[in-house]
Amino acid sequence: MTKIGLLSDTHSVLLPEIIDFLQASNQIWHAGDWGSLNVLNQLKLISPIVRGVYGNIDGCNFHPEMPENLLFDCENTKVLITHIGGYPGKYESKIRKLLALHHPQLFIAGHSHILKVIFDQKYQVLHLNPGAAGISGFHNHITAMRFFVHDNRIEQLEVFDLERNKIKRVE
Repeated sequence: MTKIGLLSDTHSVLLPEIIDFLQASNQIWHAGDWGSLNVLNQLKLISPIVRGVYGNIDGCNFHPEMPENLLFDCENTKVLITHIGGYPGKYESKIRKLLALHHPQLFIAGHSHILKVIFDQKYQVLHLNPGAAGISGFHNHITAMRFFVHDNRIEQLEVFDLERNKIKRVE
């Protein structure tokens, strides 16, 4: 059983509340728009394994370990992560091809700043978008997820949700 912390769209800011939420994660996955390597370094202090992809604000040269698309196995579960991927019924064309080719059980995308959990019947894949964990953007809620991957199942999914106007922080 692997405990996963999932976030996206930090845009250079990792709030203390998000850090607390991600504590005790065996792995942290980031779906792009890191904003700075400082976020990566902070996440590495929380978890021994940090995986992620670059986002449109990061650029393809953001970090050598951060590709555009990341495909891997976790607990017998095939996972596909990208930043701009869409969602069931509205996938980007490149993502439709990757879903059909690799048949992941879990597809994660960021970019929209809108938290989503949708099972896609057509591709038989659970789609997760953790929303936006950072403070930049149009979103009204700071969000992230955590869950367990166990024997090809996603279990105990929890959502972090903080209204942006309730952040006690000096800019």
